[in-house]
Order: sequence, then structure tokens, then C-alpha cells
Amino acid sequence: MLGINTKLQELERQGKAINLSIVGAGQMGMGMVSQIMLMKGVRPSIVVDIDVDKAFKAYINAGVKEDDIVKVSNISEANRSMENGKFIVTDNAEIASKANLIDAVIDATGVPEVGAKLAIDAINNKKHIVMLNVETDVCIGPILKKLADNAGVIYTGSAGDEPGAVKELYDFADALGFEVRVVGKGKNNKVDLDCNPDTVFDEAERRGVSPHMLTSFKDGTKTMVELACMSNATGFVPDIRGGHGASGQVSDLPKLFTLKEEGGILNKYGVVDYINGVAPGVFVIVSSKLKEVRAEMEYLSMGSGPNYVLYRPYHLASLETPLSAVKAVLDHQPTIVPLNGLVSEVITIAKKDLRKGENLDGIGGYTVYGTVEVADVAKKINAVPIGLINKKAVLKKDVKKGEVISYDMVDLDKSSLVYQLRQLQDRFF
Repeated sequence: MLGINTKLQELERQGKAINLSIVGAGQMGMGMVSQIMLMKGVRPSIVVDIDVDKAFKAYINAGVKEDDIVKVSNISEANRSMENGKFIVTDNAEIASKANLIDAVIDATGVPEVGAKLAIDAINNKKHIVMLNVETDVCIGPILKKLADNAGVIYTGSAGDEPGAVKELYDFADALGFEVRVVGKGKNNKVDLDCNPDTVFDEAERRGVSPHMLTSFKDGTKTMVELACMSNATGFVPDIRGGHGASGQVSDLPKLFTLKEEGGILNKYGVVDYINGVAPGVFVIVSSKLKEVRAEMEYLSMGSGPNYVLYRPYHLASLETPLSAVKAVLDHQPTIVPLNGLVSEVITIAKKDLRKGENLDGIGGYTVYGTVEVADVAKKINAVPIGLINKKAVLKKDVKKGEVISYDMVDLDKSSLVYQLRQLQDRFF
């Protein structure tokens, strides 16, 4: 991200601005709008939410005057209002990508089906698309990136989200010639596979977040999605299904993430994992074969080796997301994208005993959770990616708690865009 500040200062000096659409005015979107208002050369021009009052509140909280906010329902109204310098609120998501002056669209919804539609609309309208929606990316990211490449626009994950933050560390270490052995993230609470929106409701109310979102964090699905995104962008794989999820402090990581024969927990290097007790933050474990480098690392208080930890003790989530949009517009570069096809999948696991004919729900719900698995293994066992599960998915047979849900066990919603794009992706990757 070096030099972005000076580029934005120059835009501001010229009286120009990068115009962004933000879709989703929940906790993430709300904070993002305020952050963008503090930036030079960037403007949160459109905020979309099914609850327009939330979109309006996002602007008011960011210090925008009520007279400068216009509610619109169609493209022509949006274009006219933007040309007059107004900020736009709407519940029509198509406006986010079809408005003339918009440079990039940011998806802050976290819903796979919504993310698929927003990405396709943005790509078709030659707008860059920033996915603060890792749930969509780990299911259909490769095909979306391919379509964006063909259209000459940038498809990217988000800075500030843990995969984007760890990718910056990975790129830094890789560029310097270190051997990167592990990439990972911290987690600040133990996984509770049995939780659901009812059991977390009171906590969600206290924290001002959606019970479904909090469930996805507590049952581990969100962590698994983030690990899969890291995997797909680096080629690293989970050492075991779901990762080890060990406990420790930053100082423990270099020894912990060594091979078993070296006293650690790993079967191999080149893996993604998470650690309880180190949060917030992301890390990479690196090594070097050259004694002069090892000597310098020890001199710099990085430890005696052979493994060293590079640790970033924060990730600013949606507050950093605008930098990915800026990088896409000004430098035509992504923050984090999948390689050629999926390296890892987030497969679907039954959260409880389920009956034939029962409808599933999806991420952050009552019936299933996700866990990370090597893509080749997931394909071999015919596991369903959790991004394809929605409320229209119906079981064709009984499923036991903890069992992997395979394609032969469930009738999926074949009308959904994410399903159709996944079918296309499976043909080409």
C-alpha cells in the first residue's frame, strides 16, 4: 500500500475523487462509510441496503448533512443526483454498479448469493469489484476472477479482512526470499460447533451484531472461510481438516508450527492454520537456509530459528477495505485473489441430526457449519461447498450430526446464481 496516500492527495488537489458504491449498511458497511469520509480523493457516493434507513444512518453518522443525501429508486435518478454532488441511498442493488460515475463496487453483505449477483453486475458494467464477502469468494472466486479479467476490471478480496492482511505479510516475506512455511490467523474464542442464532442472541444484542453473523464466528465457519481464502491465494493447504486450532501466544508460534519430528504439531509445511489466544492479528512463519540471514534474524530479536514469526497484531476489517478499491482503480491491482482454481474448499457439516425432507439454512444458521478441506479431497468425497447451501436446499436422506453433507444427500437450489456459476467454474477449473 506504499504511496497510496500521496496518490490520493494528488487526486484531492486536482478536485477529483474515486467514487465508490457500498452494498450493505450493517456493522461493516456503516464503519466503512465513515472511514471513507476521512480519506482524501475518495467518496462513498452510493450506499445500498434493503433497509434504506440504515443506509441513510450511515451517512448521518459520517457527518453528511441530511440535505446532501438523496433517496433514489432508479439509475437515471442516481446519475442525476450524483452529477449534482449528492450522496445516494437506495434499496436497489443494481444502481451500485450501473451508476455512470461509480468506479468500484464494494460488497459488504457476506451472503454468497448476493455476492454472486453484485460481482456479475459490476463486471458486466465494467466496474471493479471488492469482495468484503469471503463467503462468496471461497465458493466461486476463480470464475468471478476469470470473468473480471476478461472484462478488463479488477476482482479482489479486501484489505483489512484477515486473508487480505495475511497476504500482505506473505507477499512481503516471499519478495524478500524467505521460505514461507505457514500462513495463519488468530482466533479470540473457542469453537462452539453447537451454537445457533438462538443461543448467541443475547450476546449479539449486546454487541450490536446480527445473531447469524455471530453464529458464523462462534461455530468456526467464518475462520474456515478465511483459511480457505488464504489457501486459495497462496497454494498452501490445511494440514488436517479444519486445521489444528492450537492454543498459544505469539512467542510460541515459531516452535509450535514446526514439524512433529521437530517438536511441533505439523505433518508438513506449506499450510494454513489458526491459533487460539492470538487475536486480533495474522501471522506467517518463515525460515531461511542461509546462516547469515539466520544470524541477522537472531540479532534483530526474531529468535534463534529455524522458524520465525512475522506477526501483524491488528486487522482493521472494513475500515481498510477502501484501500483495496483505491488500489484497483489507481494501480489496476488486486489485494488478494484465488489462484487458478480452488486449492481448498469449505465443506458442509451437519450441526445436528437432520431428517430426510428437512430444509437446510446455510452459514450462521441452525443446521450446518463449514470446515476447511483440501479441494482434491473435497471433490473425492463429493462434499457440498457451504456456499451452495441456502434455505431451499432439501435433504434427500437422514444425516447424522458431524457428518459431511455430499451432493447425493441434498437437492440444492439450482435456480440460484451462485449454483449456476459454481457449475460453470467446475467445468473450467
